[in-house]
Amino acid sequence: MDLPLIPDALSLPIALVLLACSVLTSMITASLGAGGGVLLLVLMALWLPPAAIIPVHGMIQLGSNTGRAALTWQNIDWRVIAAFAPGVLVGAAVGSWLLVELPAAVWQVSIGVFVLYLCWGPALPRKAVGIPGTFLVSCATSFLSLFVGASGPLVAAFIKQIHSDRFTAVATFATAMTLQHAPKALVFTLAGFVFHEWVVFVIAMIACGFAGTWVGLNMLNSLSDRRFHLVFNLILTLLALRLLWQAAWSFWGQSA
Repeated sequence: MDLPLIPDALSLPIALVLLACSVLTSMITASLGAGGGVLLLVLMALWLPPAAIIPVHGMIQLGSNTGRAALTWQNIDWRVIAAFAPGVLVGAAVGSWLLVELPAAVWQVSIGVFVLYLCWGPALPRKAVGIPGTFLVSCATSFLSLFVGASGPLVAAFIKQIHSDRFTAVATFATAMTLQHAPKALVFTLAGFVFHEWVVFVIAMIACGFAGTWVGLNMLNSLSDRRFHLVFNLILTLLALRLLWQAAWSFWGQSA
């Protein structure tokens, strides 16, 4: 089976632009904690066929987060991951069984409001960030991730509630997202998506993302925890406001 260097859906200039975007967005996530994955999703949506956006983005994010987790493995909170992992299996299983298309406004408002609360509202009760709370967040975001590909900000904001240390937050978030993106290949293959046309492109995007992660982690060393969390909150807030704006625009368009 021949593996094309560039998918038929992309031209060489667009492929090169996306490779550069992979470097930039991975650098953003590694240095500032979040935002890169959603930004890459938005950029990919400009050029990729709609049916390819979420599965291809999921594979790229799987590779990027795996690289980030490998580079920061000493800082991973394995207790959080142990509670998060079972929820990934439950959420992915339910999502693959239903395979429904959620109304965009529903998940946009849900994620946007929760992210704003987690960033600027009162701290969650201690029980909410314990094993049951982590499991429930994992179930919900793993389910959403199959359909919207934009659950990262909610996971990032939740992990921020648990850890104030920037290195632990970045490492644990990367590991959680690695687990969350892992089932996508199986789910979308069973649903009929053909990955082989995208394999070379995805590998190249992952390699560029690894380079961006290395640069971003070196930038992270220069930030204090206080500055990191301020920038982290601002980025997540912008992402949440963008989701709420999209929901409002969608509602307005349907009612007009």
